[in-house]
Amino acid sequence: MTHPNEPAPDNTAVRVALWRALHRLADAPPWVFEDEVGLALAAPDPGWRERPDMSPFTRPFRASIVARARYVEDLVAGQVARGVGQYVVLGAGLDTFVQRRGDVAASVRVFEIDRPGPQAWKRQRLEALGLGVPEHLRLVPVDFEAGERWVERLVAAGFDPSQPAVVAAAGVSMYLTQRAVEALVREIAGLAAGSTLAMSFMLPIEAADPQLRPGIERAAAGARANGTPFLSFFWPPEIVALARAAGFASAEHVSAEALTARYFAGRTDGLAPPRNAEELLVATTG
Repeated sequence: MTHPNEPAPDNTAVRVALWRALHRLADAPPWVFEDEVGLALAAPDPGWRERPDMSPFTRPFRASIVARARYVEDLVAGQVARGVGQYVVLGAGLDTFVQRRGDVAASVRVFEIDRPGPQAWKRQRLEALGLGVPEHLRLVPVDFEAGERWVERLVAAGFDPSQPAVVAAAGVSMYLTQRAVEALVREIAGLAAGSTLAMSFMLPIEAADPQLRPGIERAAAGARANGTPFLSFFWPPEIVALARAAGFASAEHVSAEALTARYFAGRTDGLAPPRNAEELLVATTG
């Protein structure tokens, strides 16, 4: 596991960036999501496509990653069109929304929250690629291990708590304890009326399709070996109830089936996110 203050990327964030890039390189169009900037940021070795976690076996998980990314960015675009002017990315990793979606990003202030080390590395890479950090992008380092409060750091970086926001937390909740997930969701539920949370969550491994369970078990083992074990799993009714109990006015589960119908309909190559693996919670404040 990378030390929070060491300027190096998180292994999981790099894998997500590579999967997002591989979708356009290995899958047939129409592409659900296109991100070549993340690949440039990651700057992997030339043989990166031969990595075990890039093998055809991981194809459904790649589909899940691009589906959740597309869903979140569609949600952000819709909220910005309604006048929401703040977008918070928790555990931002190698997210490239600002660099790719200038049409939307120019109308919203984006706050990327991540651990100090990986974020310092990302800042260096953005500068090295000539992309820089524009005024409407705020990189907010938060040392969770030192007990820093992310909302306080967010406000210090220019976030206006009196105005609504979209908050995305993709690939975050499974690394937190259930108590920490509850605390996180409560904090977001306390944001201004009209705010929206989009958070991915892992279903219990035994719920997954049998042919995909080995892949999920392998991912869990890899996360444990990296010092970032999966800690929380939720059945959909549990995560929806958690959000309602935290104070959200509405909460819904967005299933893999719903994402497949929305983004993968009509494909002839069978590409689709796995059912009952990582799915989405979307909740709104009153």
